[in-house]
Amino acid sequence: MMRRISSVLFVAILCLPLWAGAQSTGELELPEGADVRVIVDVSGSMKDNDPDNLRQPAVRLLARMLPEGAHAGLWTFGQYVNMLVPRDRVDDAWREQMIDRSAEISSIALRTNLGKAIEVASDDYYTDGDLSRTDFVLLTDGKVDISDDEQVNRAERERILGPLLDELAAKGATFHTVALSAEADVSFLQTLAQETGGSYSVAPTADALSRAFVKALNAAVPQEQVPIEGNRFSVDAAVQEFTALIFWGEEETSDTRKLSLTDPDGDTGRVDRPATAMRWAREPGYDLITVTDPKAGEWRLNGELGEGSRVTVVSDMRMVVSPLPPVFSEEKPLRLQIAFFEDGSKLTDQNFLDVMEVRVTITSEDGRSGTKVLSQGEGADSGIYQDIIGRLPSAGEYKIDVIADGQTFSRKFSGISRFDVPEGESPASTTEPSPSESEEPAPAKGSEPESVPEPEQQPEPTPAEDDAAPGPIDVSAVEEPQAEAAETEEAESGLPIWAMIAGGLLLLSAVAGALFAVARRKRKAAPESREATDKEDTSATEPEDTAEEQAAPETEPEPEVESAPEEAIPVADDEEEDGAEEFGLEDFDLSEFDDLPDSDGDEQQKARPADGDKPGHRDKREP
Repeated sequence: MMRRISSVLFVAILCLPLWAGAQSTGELELPEGADVRVIVDVSGSMKDNDPDNLRQPAVRLLARMLPEGAHAGLWTFGQYVNMLVPRDRVDDAWREQMIDRSAEISSIALRTNLGKAIEVASDDYYTDGDLSRTDFVLLTDGKVDISDDEQVNRAERERILGPLLDELAAKGATFHTVALSAEADVSFLQTLAQETGGSYSVAPTADALSRAFVKALNAAVPQEQVPIEGNRFSVDAAVQEFTALIFWGEEETSDTRKLSLTDPDGDTGRVDRPATAMRWAREPGYDLITVTDPKAGEWRLNGELGEGSRVTVVSDMRMVVSPLPPVFSEEKPLRLQIAFFEDGSKLTDQNFLDVMEVRVTITSEDGRSGTKVLSQGEGADSGIYQDIIGRLPSAGEYKIDVIADGQTFSRKFSGISRFDVPEGESPASTTEPSPSESEEPAPAKGSEPESVPEPEQQPEPTPAEDDAAPGPIDVSAVEEPQAEAAETEEAESGLPIWAMIAGGLLLLSAVAGALFAVARRKRKAAPESREATDKEDTSATEPEDTAEEQAAPETEPEPEVESAPEEAIPVADDEEEDGAEEFGLEDFDLSEFDDLPDSDGDEQQKARPADGDKPGHRDKREP
């Protein structure tokens, strides 16, 4: 049941913005060169929160994954700020320098001078004051600490979040902040990220630091991927290089870790024996494998793939996804656009696009997910796949995956965004039991009999025993939830309810007309039935009085039959006195419509034996 609830709400709300017809008007373009500046805390408190100094392999991971041609640099800070790796163009030489100098990251500084570190790393010297394409990745485990006097520290904190942040935001800077440990100033780091349109994440342990850094890097410089299915992935002929980042399993260590990579021809490489054109780096918590000029076909990873594992590619054939906002809401929806580029030009060839299936999957923090297939836009944007996501079941962080499958060509994009709900408002569903509550009010809007079927269908997925644990959304039910969501939206707009009311009134009118016709026919048939019964009774018991007995019924009922319907009421009363059942709306049986004869003559023929069989009539007249 809970899977049905999740499927209905998650996928239906995912499709909700389609009715609005809103479309994004921005034109997708290939992203320009990235500028990434990494700022790492080396204060003394890191001895406790990062005892194994996992900041070093995390920084080396960034160095290896930064795209060729981007610009990047590394700063460390405590009481003072040190430019450990100067900002420069990313190439093999720069990567080697950053990998070598990562060994100098330590935990010996006395203070946490966050403000100074931000000011030095954002110096106007590098980009002449333009930070519109600059992303800062900031890691710290503490709070602003420049003095023993707390008032001085508070004033510095206010300065950073006030004038300094305003200045950086005006220049276009974006901050992606990573908090290591619960001792970090979470509010401070969240504000830096939110006010500049960046991402915020928490690495609860040093072991999670590499994943947090990859998340920040992916937000700063989204990289194309190919999807991994099971432990396999496909490489097309357009791929010039791929990098497989494979995180270890939760229980694995450097002693137990086993992983190999097999190419389409069956050749296998390992960390101690890499194959031709394969570079293999193993660090605590992950393996990073880079293959240049890979063979086209299916590759296989042999070993455990931890959460967050991915394969990124460098190719002339690119899938470009519009930037994800760090936060979106119903008022400011997430507008997705996807296009394909080859050699710098957007592809609009329908022969290529017709075989391409583009899917978007949204996954909540508790693992529920929903998937839908996107369609192309119209007109000049025929080469753009698009969608608008304005509502989700509850506030929280969502992973957004876009997968394109074109038979021999496949690409994947992954990103993180947070759905927000303004104060005083409620999302479509804030807790697991809420979906049933949000569905119940819909049938309550109308009290007409015709609205009864709705509550019978909607409360179906609400048993309390299924609310214990949420499950993944059953994506096989995508089409049905979309229809139910559309009915819910239309019900909220008011139009279908009026249509239902109008239909109900028409049905009631038809029923009333049918009742009146049946009642009138029975009333017309009743005198003739009694006449036939009287003839049979008098002929058997008193033959000498037959003429007189026949004359009375023939003369008296005629005025009642020819009179207005109101004058026929006494006939119905006579029937009630004779034991016949009263015909009221509450006793109406729809099956009587099926038994209605085609003509009045047939009705009379059927009425005679029916009346003759009724004990109430014969008991009154038998001596």
